[in-house]
Amino acid sequence: MDKFIRLSAVAAPLPMSNIDTDMIIPQQFLKTIKRTGLGLGKHAFTNIRYHDDGTERADFVLNQPAYRAAEILVTGENFGCGSSREHAPWALKDFGIKCIIAPSFADIFYGNCFKNGLLPIILPQDTIDLLMDDAGRGANAIITVDLEKQEISGPDGGVVSFEIDPYRRHCLLNGLDDIGLTLQKKDVIKDYEAKTRLSQPWLFKD
Repeated sequence: MDKFIRLSAVAAPLPMSNIDTDMIIPQQFLKTIKRTGLGLGKHAFTNIRYHDDGTERADFVLNQPAYRAAEILVTGENFGCGSSREHAPWALKDFGIKCIIAPSFADIFYGNCFKNGLLPIILPQDTIDLLMDDAGRGANAIITVDLEKQEISGPDGGVVSFEIDPYRRHCLLNGLDDIGLTLQKKDVIKDYEAKTRLSQPWLFKD
Protein backbone atom coordinates (compact mmCIF):
# COMPACT_ATOMS: atom_id res chain seq x y z
CA MET A 1 0.00 0.00 0.00
CA ASP A 2 1.32 3.47 -0.88
CA LYS A 3 2.26 5.81 1.95
CA PHE A 4 0.07 8.85 2.54
CA ILE A 5 2.11 11.72 3.97
CA ARG A 6 1.20 14.95 2.21
CA LEU A 7 -1.11 15.62 -0.72
CA SER A 8 -1.60 18.83 -2.73
CA ALA A 9 -4.31 18.34 -5.31
CA VAL A 10 -7.48 19.62 -6.92
CA ALA A 11 -10.50 19.15 -4.65
CA ALA A 12 -13.87 18.37 -6.22
CA PRO A 13 -17.07 19.57 -4.50
CA LEU A 14 -19.84 16.97 -4.23
CA PRO A 15 -22.43 18.59 -1.94
CA MET A 16 -24.65 15.54 -1.46
CA SER A 17 -25.55 13.73 1.76
CA ASN A 18 -26.08 9.99 2.23
CA ILE A 19 -24.08 8.90 -0.80
CA ASP A 20 -24.26 5.13 -0.39
CA THR A 21 -21.88 2.45 -1.60
CA ASP A 22 -24.24 1.43 -4.41
CA MET A 23 -24.04 4.98 -5.74
CA ILE A 24 -20.25 4.88 -5.45
CA ILE A 25 -19.98 1.53 -7.27
CA PRO A 26 -23.19 -0.24 -8.43
CA GLN A 27 -23.65 -3.94 -7.73
CA GLN A 28 -23.14 -5.07 -11.34
CA PHE A 29 -19.46 -4.16 -11.05
CA LEU A 30 -18.74 -6.27 -7.95
CA LYS A 31 -17.61 -9.40 -9.78
CA THR A 32 -13.90 -8.81 -9.27
CA ILE A 33 -12.03 -9.65 -6.08
CA LYS A 34 -9.01 -7.57 -7.11
CA ARG A 35 -8.71 -3.98 -5.96
CA THR A 36 -6.62 -2.68 -8.88
CA GLY A 37 -6.04 -3.22 -12.58
CA LEU A 38 -9.63 -3.84 -13.67
CA GLY A 39 -10.81 -0.29 -14.27
CA LEU A 40 -13.21 0.04 -11.35
CA GLY A 41 -12.57 3.78 -11.41
CA LYS A 42 -14.39 4.23 -14.71
CA HIS A 43 -17.52 2.81 -13.07
CA ALA A 44 -17.38 5.02 -9.96
CA PHE A 45 -20.63 6.98 -9.53
CA THR A 46 -22.00 5.36 -12.72
CA ASN A 47 -25.65 6.16 -12.03
CA ILE A 48 -25.05 9.88 -11.54
CA ARG A 49 -22.00 10.18 -13.79
CA TYR A 50 -23.45 8.76 -17.02
CA HIS A 51 -26.69 8.87 -18.99
CA ASP A 52 -28.47 5.60 -19.75
CA ASP A 53 -26.74 5.45 -23.14
CA GLY A 54 -23.31 5.63 -21.49
CA THR A 55 -22.50 9.22 -22.38
CA GLU A 56 -21.23 11.51 -19.66
CA ARG A 57 -23.47 13.90 -17.76
CA ALA A 58 -21.89 17.31 -18.29
CA ASP A 59 -23.23 18.60 -14.97
CA PHE A 60 -21.56 15.89 -12.85
CA VAL A 61 -18.54 17.40 -11.16
CA LEU A 62 -15.99 14.69 -11.98
CA ASN A 63 -16.86 14.95 -15.69
CA GLN A 64 -15.99 18.63 -15.79
CA PRO A 65 -12.53 19.43 -17.19
CA ALA A 66 -11.36 21.22 -14.04
CA TYR A 67 -12.08 18.18 -11.85
CA ARG A 68 -11.18 15.18 -13.99
CA ALA A 69 -7.86 14.89 -12.19
CA ALA A 70 -9.26 15.63 -8.72
CA GLU A 71 -7.64 13.62 -5.93
CA ILE A 72 -9.64 15.11 -3.06
CA LEU A 73 -13.42 14.91 -2.63
CA VAL A 74 -15.32 17.34 -0.38
CA THR A 75 -18.77 15.97 0.24
CA GLY A 76 -21.79 15.69 2.55
CA GLU A 77 -22.65 13.76 5.70
CA ASN A 78 -22.95 9.98 6.03
CA PHE A 79 -20.73 9.29 3.03
CA GLY A 80 -20.35 5.58 2.24
CA CYS A 81 -23.56 4.40 3.91
CA GLY A 82 -25.44 1.31 2.73
CA SER A 83 -23.83 -2.09 2.15
CA SER A 84 -20.33 -2.80 3.38
CA ARG A 85 -18.78 -3.50 -0.05
CA GLU A 86 -15.03 -2.89 -0.07
CA HIS A 87 -15.29 -2.24 -3.81
CA ALA A 88 -16.41 1.31 -2.93
CA PRO A 89 -12.99 2.51 -1.72
CA TRP A 90 -11.38 0.39 -4.46
CA ALA A 91 -13.33 2.27 -7.12
CA LEU A 92 -12.58 5.69 -5.63
CA LYS A 93 -8.88 4.87 -5.34
CA ASP A 94 -8.80 3.53 -8.90
CA PHE A 95 -10.43 6.74 -10.13
CA GLY A 96 -7.66 8.72 -8.43
CA ILE A 97 -9.31 9.92 -5.22
CA LYS A 98 -6.88 9.76 -2.29
CA CYS A 99 -8.69 11.81 0.35
CA ILE A 100 -12.38 12.34 1.21
CA ILE A 101 -13.47 15.17 3.51
CA ALA A 102 -16.97 15.02 4.99
CA PRO A 103 -18.94 15.81 8.19
CA SER A 104 -19.44 12.07 8.81
CA PHE A 105 -18.91 8.63 7.28
CA ALA A 106 -20.58 5.25 7.58
CA ASP A 107 -18.48 3.22 10.03
CA ILE A 108 -17.60 0.25 7.79
CA PHE A 109 -16.75 2.41 4.80
CA TYR A 110 -14.62 4.63 7.05
CA GLY A 111 -12.59 1.64 8.22
CA ASN A 112 -12.27 0.23 4.70
CA CYS A 113 -10.76 3.51 3.51
CA PHE A 114 -7.78 3.17 5.83
CA LYS A 115 -7.25 -0.45 4.78
CA ASN A 116 -6.98 0.68 1.16
CA GLY A 117 -4.78 3.78 1.50
CA LEU A 118 -7.58 6.37 1.39
CA LEU A 119 -7.67 9.13 4.00
CA PRO A 120 -11.19 9.99 5.24
CA ILE A 121 -11.30 13.22 7.25
CA ILE A 122 -14.19 14.26 9.48
CA LEU A 123 -14.73 17.98 10.01
CA PRO A 124 -17.59 20.15 11.32
CA GLN A 125 -20.19 21.25 8.78
CA ASP A 126 -19.15 24.92 8.90
CA THR A 127 -15.58 23.93 7.99
CA ILE A 128 -16.87 21.65 5.24
CA ASP A 129 -18.83 24.61 3.87
CA LEU A 130 -15.63 26.66 3.64
CA LEU A 131 -13.74 23.85 1.93
CA MET A 132 -16.68 23.29 -0.42
CA ASP A 133 -16.41 26.94 -1.40
CA ASP A 134 -12.67 26.52 -1.96
CA ALA A 135 -13.31 23.41 -4.06
CA GLY A 136 -15.74 25.38 -6.24
CA ARG A 137 -12.85 27.27 -7.78
CA GLY A 138 -12.20 24.62 -10.39
CA ALA A 139 -8.59 24.05 -11.41
CA ASN A 140 -7.55 26.64 -8.82
CA ALA A 141 -9.11 24.55 -6.06
CA ILE A 142 -5.79 23.24 -4.77
CA ILE A 143 -6.05 21.95 -1.22
CA THR A 144 -3.10 20.55 0.73
CA VAL A 145 -3.64 17.74 3.22
CA ASP A 146 -0.71 17.13 5.56
CA LEU A 147 -1.21 13.93 7.54
CA GLU A 148 1.96 14.37 9.60
CA LYS A 149 0.80 17.78 10.85
CA GLN A 150 -2.91 16.83 10.69
CA GLU A 151 -3.66 20.05 8.81
CA ILE A 152 -5.55 21.10 5.70
CA SER A 153 -4.47 24.24 3.84
CA GLY A 154 -6.83 26.03 1.46
CA PRO A 155 -5.91 27.96 -1.70
CA ASP A 156 -5.97 31.25 0.24
CA GLY A 157 -3.59 29.96 2.90
CA GLY A 158 -6.17 29.25 5.60
CA VAL A 159 -5.34 26.22 7.75
CA VAL A 160 -7.65 23.88 9.65
CA SER A 161 -6.66 20.97 11.88
CA PHE A 162 -8.24 17.55 11.90
CA GLU A 163 -8.26 14.62 14.31
CA ILE A 164 -7.39 11.04 13.39
CA ASP A 165 -6.83 7.84 15.34
CA PRO A 166 -3.07 7.56 16.02
CA TYR A 167 -2.94 3.90 14.99
CA ARG A 168 -4.66 4.57 11.65
CA ARG A 169 -2.45 7.60 11.09
CA HIS A 170 0.64 5.44 11.67
CA CYS A 171 -0.59 2.85 9.16
CA LEU A 172 -1.22 5.43 6.42
CA LEU A 173 2.04 7.29 6.99
CA ASN A 174 3.94 4.00 6.66
CA GLY A 175 1.82 2.42 3.93
CA LEU A 176 0.73 -0.50 6.10
CA ASP A 177 -2.42 -2.50 5.43
CA ASP A 178 -3.37 -5.57 7.50
CA ILE A 179 -0.93 -7.78 5.59
CA GLY A 180 1.85 -5.22 5.92
CA LEU A 181 1.30 -5.04 9.67
CA THR A 182 1.52 -8.83 9.92
CA LEU A 183 4.72 -8.94 7.87
CA GLN A 184 6.35 -6.59 10.36
CA LYS A 185 6.24 -9.58 12.75
CA LYS A 186 7.50 -12.14 10.23
CA ASP A 187 10.64 -12.98 12.23
CA VAL A 188 8.56 -13.62 15.36
CA ILE A 189 6.14 -15.75 13.33
CA LYS A 190 8.98 -17.79 11.81
CA ASP A 191 10.51 -18.33 15.24
CA TYR A 192 7.18 -19.51 16.65
CA GLU A 193 6.63 -21.90 13.73
CA ALA A 194 10.13 -23.36 14.11
CA LYS A 195 9.62 -24.01 17.83
CA THR A 196 6.16 -25.44 17.26
CA ARG A 197 7.45 -27.72 14.50
CA LEU A 198 9.83 -29.27 17.04
CA SER A 199 7.38 -29.51 19.93
CA GLN A 200 4.26 -30.47 17.94
CA PRO A 201 5.45 -31.95 14.62
CA TRP A 202 2.06 -33.58 13.98
CA LEU A 203 0.63 -30.17 13.19
CA PHE A 204 2.80 -29.85 10.09
CA LYS A 205 2.58 -31.72 6.81
CA ASP A 206 5.72 -31.42 4.69
